[in-house]
Amino acid sequence: MIGQLPDFPWDSLAEDKALASAHPDGIVDLSVGTPVDPIAPVVRAALSGPAADDPGYPTTHGPESLRAAVAGSLRRRFGVTVDPVAVLPTIGSKELVAWLPTLLGVGAGDTVVIPELAYPTYEVGVRIAGATPVRSDGLTALGPARVRLVWVNSPSNPTGRVLPPEHLRKVVAWARERGAVVASDECYLSLSGDDGAPSAASVLHPDVCGGSHEGLLAVHSMSKSSGLAGYRAGFVTGDPGLVAGLLEVRKHAGMIVPRPVQAAMEAAASDDAHVAAQAAVYAARRARLRVALEKAGLRVDHSGAGLYLWATAGQPSRTTVREFAGHGVLVAPGEFYGPAGVQHVRVALTATDERIDAAASRLAP
Repeated sequence: MIGQLPDFPWDSLAEDKALASAHPDGIVDLSVGTPVDPIAPVVRAALSGPAADDPGYPTTHGPESLRAAVAGSLRRRFGVTVDPVAVLPTIGSKELVAWLPTLLGVGAGDTVVIPELAYPTYEVGVRIAGATPVRSDGLTALGPARVRLVWVNSPSNPTGRVLPPEHLRKVVAWARERGAVVASDECYLSLSGDDGAPSAASVLHPDVCGGSHEGLLAVHSMSKSSGLAGYRAGFVTGDPGLVAGLLEVRKHAGMIVPRPVQAAMEAAASDDAHVAAQAAVYAARRARLRVALEKAGLRVDHSGAGLYLWATAGQPSRTTVREFAGHGVLVAPGEFYGPAGVQHVRVALTATDERIDAAASRLAP
């Protein structure tokens, strides 16, 4: 299996990172979406509270209070109603993305559809399961393939593209006709609607799913909305039957979120103020960086939501990466996300305001 997996893409940036790090004022690393802002006090307090002195094993499903808090946050923030029993905490979202095809019983002879431009772990998860990944944004062109799972991602990583509800409705209808599961990566859902872009819709919203969550899963991370990347805090929800199946397998496999992290997740789900504040910080950084990129002669495509700017100088992405590194700014080449990205770079908003301003100044013509 190891030989079938691609090399970890960020390892290939070692020379560019060294070049950027040699800048007299230090590197501005915009290559990975790693949060840098302080974690909300209410969340830190929960992490170090009574749950930190609980010596017993946590439950895979988490306490009812956590699941109720998550369900409440989905209702308030996104207009989505789920039964708390259909909420399942995960160890961040990446592990679920990587293992979901396997957990669903997808395997050899099965096809999994991933977006044309996609987070690399979608493909990795398909290959771990021994299935076949197909990159496609147009499902009607797939022909007779035995599709078991369809991934959608809105707002998108890497592009920031927001899929309108009518597009998501078509994906849901297509998948249901074929008995396929739709997994919606909604890690950036709280970071939409800024910069004049339309708000992204959850696949579980009634306008998309028609009021039924049958065959649907929504994957969420608190890394972006609450800055909890270091906590490894995420969850999946949707079709109660599918979630129950995932829960059973995860019980046997020991895929359990630590109890203090469960408490922190509950606090984060219960407090909307810090989520709105974080979204505003990223929106302001997006605006400053977008102006700088455009002044430097790049075109920014989509990128009205999410955590990244998707930009092109009309040349191979590795050339742009090296040019940026020469200015002390590290970005990710678009080829990491699929063949369609060979002339784009992904620029993350996850740097302090001081470093964002440094990048904008360095890129000025």
